[in-house]
Amino acid sequence: MKLHIDIAVATTGGGLPSRSHIKRWIEAALIASDEARDEVEVSVRLVDDDESRALNHQYRGKDKPTNVLSFPADLPPELELPLLGDLVVCAPVVAREAAEQGKSPEAHWAHMLVHGTLHLLGYDHIDPEDAEIMESLETRILTRLHYPAPYGADDPQQD
Repeated sequence: MKLHIDIAVATTGGGLPSRSHIKRWIEAALIASDEARDEVEVSVRLVDDDESRALNHQYRGKDKPTNVLSFPADLPPELELPLLGDLVVCAPVVAREAAEQGKSPEAHWAHMLVHGTLHLLGYDHIDPEDAEIMESLETRILTRLHYPAPYGADDPQQD
C-alpha cells in the first residue's frame, strides 16, 4: 500500500510527533483494519485549542476543543481517488490528556492518530457493540506498536 500524508502544522506549541511517526501510526491502522487499497491519501492538520473548538462547534455542536476530529472523504465512487479523509488533532488537548491520564505524550499521539484513522475507515463508538469492536482494534494496533493498551477502567472516550 502506498500512503500519502499531507501534514499541516497550525499550532505554536511543541511536542509534536515527527512525520515518520504519524505515517507509521496511520499505516498501522490501515493495515490492521484490512483496508485493501493500493493507494491512500490522508491529510493531517495539527491545531491549537481555538481552531479545534471552532471546528468541533461547527461540525459536532460542541463548544469546546477536542482531541481528534475525523472528516471522511465523501467522494462519488466513480472518481476512484485515493483520498481517505482529513484528521484534525488538537496538540494542547492531546498534551493535557496525556498528562491527566498518566500516559506518555507519544503513546497518546499514537492513540489519537490510530483512533482518527479508524473513524475515517467507518469505525465508530456511539453504541456499546461498535465501541467494543473499535476499542479492541485500537488496543491490538497500539500494543503491536509497543505502546500500552489505551483504555483502562478510568479512561472514558474523549472523542
